[in-house]
Amino acid sequence: MPSTANIDTRVEIADDLAAVEKHGSDGGPENATAIDPKLQSSLLRKQDARIIPLAAGIYLLCYLDRSNIGNAKVLNSSTKHDLLSETGMSNLDYTIALMVFLIAYALFEVPSNYFLKRMKPSRWISFLMFSWGTITMCLGAAHNYGSVTAMRFLLGVFEAGNSGLFPGLVYYLTFWYRPEERSLRVATILASATLAGAFGGAIAYGVGHMNQVGGLSGWRWLFILEGAPSVVSAALVWFCLPDYPETAKWLSLEEKDLAAARLAEQGSHGSSKSMTWEDAKSTLLEWRLWCHYLIYFGISAPFSSLSLFTPSITAGLGFADLRAQLMTVPPYAAAYVVTLLVSWSADRYNARALHSAAFSLIGAVGFIASAVLPAHSYSPRYGCLIVAACGSFACIPPLLGWLSSNLQSTAAIGLAIALNISMGAPGQIVGVWIYKAEEAKKGYPTGHWTNAGLLLFVSAGCIVMHFYYVWRNRRGGVGDPIFKY
Repeated sequence: MPSTANIDTRVEIADDLAAVEKHGSDGGPENATAIDPKLQSSLLRKQDARIIPLAAGIYLLCYLDRSNIGNAKVLNSSTKHDLLSETGMSNLDYTIALMVFLIAYALFEVPSNYFLKRMKPSRWISFLMFSWGTITMCLGAAHNYGSVTAMRFLLGVFEAGNSGLFPGLVYYLTFWYRPEERSLRVATILASATLAGAFGGAIAYGVGHMNQVGGLSGWRWLFILEGAPSVVSAALVWFCLPDYPETAKWLSLEEKDLAAARLAEQGSHGSSKSMTWEDAKSTLLEWRLWCHYLIYFGISAPFSSLSLFTPSITAGLGFADLRAQLMTVPPYAAAYVVTLLVSWSADRYNARALHSAAFSLIGAVGFIASAVLPAHSYSPRYGCLIVAACGSFACIPPLLGWLSSNLQSTAAIGLAIALNISMGAPGQIVGVWIYKAEEAKKGYPTGHWTNAGLLLFVSAGCIVMHFYYVWRNRRGGVGDPIFKY
């Protein structure tokens, strides 16, 4: 039976051989060592400077416009100028409006990367940004349950956009980066969601002081002011987001050749062959990929519930009105830092499964402690909320990197990513129902226990799949796929 060291060596050799074969056929370097490390580092720095800040900013604005309804629900509630009071919505109506967004998101997400590839990424993403920003601003004019629900459905359509923004961004990175280079960059983009949560709380606190300015309530100003940046930024993305290495005017011919050689067998290409039915069938019928999808389902309920109900949770911890908005900032800020550190460590030690298992377990502990502590233990429960948020968010990027590194066909990577994240949609729908308004005085035990159980499922699933991949690698022969764990 091969040792772990031998397995790791076989992984490296397999990667090198794939690169050698493709480079030779493309007229590029005859082996992996022919790539100049200094030139490669320079290329990566140049790509990072052009791509990552823009991609992270896009997702930050997307997440801000998606989750600000949670702030609007409780903003200026003490004066009855909040979203529910002015639209006549009940808590059930509010929950349905949240669910409608997720249904639209799920329905329109799977074709995402097809449209991203058929059209230039810069054009498609800028169109989506302009659309969802406009709809967010229109939410500021909503006057009843029907208009709020209709706008939330359209917001879900354009944030999925026939394109699913996040899977689209993940797929977009495959045009530029090798598998081992993507995870931390994906984490940087995903972590911008937690940064948006921190910004959203701070912005809501400030906007709450604009209540009745110009005759508009604070929640209306919130939608208008947070939707406008997406509309304006759409123009920036149209002109500044690079599409593919081969069309990037800021890359020299030598750098374009290097980019093509680096991604020969391990990336996607703007001009590459389209996905075939065989590629799609192998992706759809591979049972181990469905295990990844189920694990992602488990993390989606904590993700969505924290995104939408953190202002309500903090309001139940003794923080009144605008103070509750401000106190949503520390959990998200801490989660942002932890997410980046965990993603770096998972890449550094090539142990994505174990990192996700460990931090989903930490998140579960935070939720369990929140559920068992007395409802009046405000400070300890607030600390547990921070722990739960850090664990819940930090385990997601390694999960996505783990999936993409174990796909055997680069042609179908877009479909696999979209399926993975679409499987999270039912989990997100679960997340909108578990924090019940009638349990506010009890400390939301149903929500905390449900999230804890799902995170324990995620942790167990990661451990099982980790050992499955170890077993597959040990029994594999020459030519068999090598799995990353």
